[in-house]
Amino acid sequence: MPPSPATPATQDSESASEDRPALTRIRSLPSWLLNRASARGRRLVADALAQDGMRMPHHAVLSAVADLGPVAQAELGRTTGFDPKDMVGILNELQAQELITREPDPADRRKNAITLTEAGRRRLTHLAELGDEANEALLAALTPVERELFLALLTRIVEGEQ
Repeated sequence: MPPSPATPATQDSESASEDRPALTRIRSLPSWLLNRASARGRRLVADALAQDGMRMPHHAVLSAVADLGPVAQAELGRTTGFDPKDMVGILNELQAQELITREPDPADRRKNAITLTEAGRRRLTHLAELGDEANEALLAALTPVERELFLALLTRIVEGEQ
C-alpha cells in the first residue's frame, strides 16, 4: 500500500523541523523539556531534603512507612520499588536515627514489621515542608492558574501510560 500523501500542514511542519538545527529541534521536544523539568525538580527536592540530612530514597521509605505501617519489610520494598539490598541499608539508617522501629511481626515472626516512631513522624512533617518549598521554587515562574493547568496536564500525561 503506497504511503498517503502528506497534507499541506504536515509538509509545513516537516520542512520547519528540517530547517532548524538538530539540537534546537531536540531541545524543543516535550520529552526533552519534561526531562529537564524533572531533573530540576529532583535537584531542588534533593537539596531541600539535604538541609535536614535526608536523602530522597529515605524520605520515600519514611513516607511509605507512615502510610502503610506497621508494614512488612518485603511489602515495603515492593511498594516503593527499591531493591531488597538497598531497602535493608535504608532501613538500617532510618533505624539508627530512631525514625523507625523494626520488630518481628506478631502475625508472622519470620517477617519484620516496620513502624514509624514519633521522632520519625515529626521528621516527616518537617521534610514535607521542605519538599513543598522546593516544589514552590520549581513552579515559581507560573501563575496560580498556570500551575493548576500545568499539574492537570501532567497528570493526564502520566495517567496515559497506565
